[in-house]
Amino acid sequence: MEYNGFILEREEHIKDINSLAKIFIHKKTKAKLLYLANDDTNKVFSIGFKTPPKDSTGVMHILEHSVLCGSKKFPSKEPFVELAKGSLNTFLNAMTFPDKTLYPIASQNHKDFFNLMEVYLDAVFYPNIYSKKEILMQEGWHYDLEKKEDDLTYKGVVYNEMQGAFSSPEGILARKIQETLLPDTIYANESGGDPKHIPDLTYEQFIETHKKYYHPSNSYIFLYGDLDIDKALSFIDSEYLSNYDEKHIEEEIKEQEKYDSMKEFTHSYSISEEDDEKEKVFLSLNYVTGKTTDEEVYTDLSLLEFILLGMNSSPLKKALLDSEICKDVFGSFDSGILQPIFSIIIKGSEEKYKEQFKQVIETTLKDLVKNGIDKKLIEGCINAFEFRLREADTVTYSL
Repeated sequence: MEYNGFILEREEHIKDINSLAKIFIHKKTKAKLLYLANDDTNKVFSIGFKTPPKDSTGVMHILEHSVLCGSKKFPSKEPFVELAKGSLNTFLNAMTFPDKTLYPIASQNHKDFFNLMEVYLDAVFYPNIYSKKEILMQEGWHYDLEKKEDDLTYKGVVYNEMQGAFSSPEGILARKIQETLLPDTIYANESGGDPKHIPDLTYEQFIETHKKYYHPSNSYIFLYGDLDIDKALSFIDSEYLSNYDEKHIEEEIKEQEKYDSMKEFTHSYSISEEDDEKEKVFLSLNYVTGKTTDEEVYTDLSLLEFILLGMNSSPLKKALLDSEICKDVFGSFDSGILQPIFSIIIKGSEEKYKEQFKQVIETTLKDLVKNGIDKKLIEGCINAFEFRLREADTVTYSL
């Protein structure tokens, strides 16, 4: 059945969120659209693009910033800032992930919702980056010289942001885990941009990347809430998608081949001159765990990370703390990429404890496999997970 340029491909009621899910395909461009129809007055729109990075120049991150610096219909220098100040939005942001870029908005006001949707659609499809080269210089990088006798330096919104991100030991560790575990995939590249490589980005590469990836055929649109779906589909089709033809964009994200044996890597990070180097070591044991599209594995490992490492009473965390080889223990299950990564990390340690770190983990896990995990602990973690899902407490992301 056709609705304003879209073909309804599938319809299914989802009991858990009391919503009717409708999957549409745009007839002309093959853009995908998911609508979750329900009685929630908070209306949501998001458009996302598959944006696998080819290098660490941060072009996808810089584009995310840059398209929100004025567009064909809204030439204001900073429409995003104006919306944040003047609209009735309940959520307004944009996010760059390792393999995708999302532009979500939400509002409880019908008129405001359509205004926000129009600003964002115009931004991603008709940004001012084609006529204003200075947007790249402002948001990405440019040369800076305060005084003629000073050394030439780099500045830029994303450049400065990522310099800050690369100064955090935990942030550096997370990046190195992904880079070294998945070296033959796009995830070895830094989608946010490595300050060492951001200045390698040229204006021509910047524009060509937008032309290639910011196309309806490479997009996924999401709508949610109590809204006029016919009006929304008609607007999206007539004002934007119908202006394009279908385009084949071959961007398969390849999986990392399995290793024959465990690999070890060492990486350094900076500390202040006043700091003592003692107990500044992080030790991390990391595993690639299946595919994020495997719902059962995804759910089980999310829960397992919480059970093993999420609380002071968690068996693996307690064993590592009791071994007195570190000051803190935490885990991570990075499920936002194709092949999720399960990490066990200790902080405030020494390199000499590397083998003991691995031994404690192996001994503890073998014991848990043999004797099982405390059922009360499992039930408590499941209840905590269920409460978190029912509470639907969302996380706020920043640009």
